[in-house]
Amino acid sequence: MSTTAKFQVEYQQFLDPLGKLVAPLPAFVENPASLIPFYKSMVQIRAYDSKAIALQRTGQIGTFASLLGKEAIDVGVGAAMAKDDVLLCTYRENGVQIMRGVTMCELFLYWGGDERGSDFAGPRHDFPTCVTIASQCLHAVGVGYAIKLRKQPRVAVCMLGDGATSKGDFYEGINATGTWRLPVVFVVTNNQWAISVPLKMQTAAQTLAQKAIAAGFDGQQVDGNDVIAVHHAVREALAKARAGGGPTLIEALTYRLGDHTTADDASRYRPAEEVAEAWKREPVLRLRNFLLNSQVWDKAQEDELLKQCNENVQSAAQAYLDTPVAAVNQMFDRLYATPAPAYAAQRATILASVSDDGTDRTR
Repeated sequence: MSTTAKFQVEYQQFLDPLGKLVAPLPAFVENPASLIPFYKSMVQIRAYDSKAIALQRTGQIGTFASLLGKEAIDVGVGAAMAKDDVLLCTYRENGVQIMRGVTMCELFLYWGGDERGSDFAGPRHDFPTCVTIASQCLHAVGVGYAIKLRKQPRVAVCMLGDGATSKGDFYEGINATGTWRLPVVFVVTNNQWAISVPLKMQTAAQTLAQKAIAAGFDGQQVDGNDVIAVHHAVREALAKARAGGGPTLIEALTYRLGDHTTADDASRYRPAEEVAEAWKREPVLRLRNFLLNSQVWDKAQEDELLKQCNENVQSAAQAYLDTPVAAVNQMFDRLYATPAPAYAAQRATILASVSDDGTDRTR
């Protein structure tokens, strides 16, 4: 018997859980202070997340999917992408969307059930939030193929969770992407739990990164709680794709610190000890410790940042609450470019139940 191929998956980390360097800093980090914008964004995103949960708990938005614990992934990816790149993401990537220019008010509108929240004022070509698990992988194939046909220096960035890598859409997507060598970067957030299903019950693979190997392109792991590692890996993958080098899959290892959504109670299936251990590895404290130890950050700066972030989210939340309620028939107006005949009767029924201003008479 002869061996026809050998593969390996590399793992990258620069900061350990205590915020200490375990490898030389990559070239994009000119000095520790150059990471302060990353830290500020991570803190802002965490403040947004906390406010969104508060709005949901008080009945002012619908079910919300917290991103608590993956701030390093969102900031690392968002900061690496070029303006003309295309983001295709799930409901847990609000942090990347904020980095891309989606406003917090727009995101609150989205979670409040208002379709206007997906009409981004910023990244007009980014795809709306994808709720159907793994379907964005197929969308990314189409975007990547279009970019390649047009010979554009752009990249499609497809973000998904570990559970999505168990879906057929994911395998079809990476297979097509690898076959056609499309400019697509897949970023898999491995937070260890697909709702209540642990990773070990999803797959027998040693890593999720190795799934890219079967599709014919590179797969690698990074410490998803280390923003430096995430940003470095994504920057390199984007540069490779832009130069015609094909796709990459990056598995970012982290942990979902909150419930799957506000409709979930993770304490029913996750041991408290496991969650407590995960908090010791969380990304925001890790980067803060590094900045403090590098003497480029102090308590006064921290207090001012927290104050500013709180003001920002309060302002965004108030703007959302002050937005006039949309007409109830918008669900039809924004469903298709040309209204489908099958929905004509439903739309007529809705219109018969609303006032002249478009609001629901039955409320």
